[in-house]
Amino acid sequence: MPISSDSSLSRRERERRMRRQAMLDAASAVFAEKGYTQATLDEIADRAEFGKGTLYNYFEDGKEGLLFAIFDQVYDDLEDMIRTTVGSDGRDDHAFRAAFHDLVVRSFGYYENREDLFLILIKEAHRLCFSDDAEKAAYFQAQQQRMVDAFVPAVEAAMGTNRIATLPSTPVAYMLLEVIHDLIVHRCLTERNEDPDEACLPDADLMNDPDAAADFLTSLLFDGLHATGSPNSSE
Repeated sequence: MPISSDSSLSRRERERRMRRQAMLDAASAVFAEKGYTQATLDEIADRAEFGKGTLYNYFEDGKEGLLFAIFDQVYDDLEDMIRTTVGSDGRDDHAFRAAFHDLVVRSFGYYENREDLFLILIKEAHRLCFSDDAEKAAYFQAQQQRMVDAFVPAVEAAMGTNRIATLPSTPVAYMLLEVIHDLIVHRCLTERNEDPDEACLPDADLMNDPDAAADFLTSLLFDGLHATGSPNSSE
């Protein structure tokens, strides 16, 4: 992930950030290859070409500190993706719908570039969310709220111009983001299912084509399930 090129930083601080990023890149690679549980700090230090003591100077909590720093980077990326893709300034009556479609495509692309690591992060996030450590569970709740808060202004703008129905904006933002997340998680599971007949969604295009997935979710969420003119449709 990119290092800040802020020219106001001292050379010492730029070098420190570069070393820290090298450690995070090494940890990401080892976690992706071995899994978080099997990965060791010695392997990460060797990959980063630093001593293990140096890693502790940057990450006091060792391997877990590295894991949470990677989570921080991922959530930073996702928040930026939401803010830059789903803006509140609409170009036309279909701007919000189109922006949501783009967000699905970009989310799939983000996953594809980090596929092995992403699966590890999903597993560890679920483990930590349901652990007895209230502080760690609160971390993930706060990150989820951060993503929702980034999306709410665009949802409210779309409601204000009658592009979507006027409903409580926070639950709507949560639901829209959650369906993207759930489809990507399903893709992770489907790709690792040795028996394709057991997959919940057999449509390969939906799992492997970001545009097809975006078309599906956008149509489902913006158009609904009932057919126009059906006996159950209201006037």
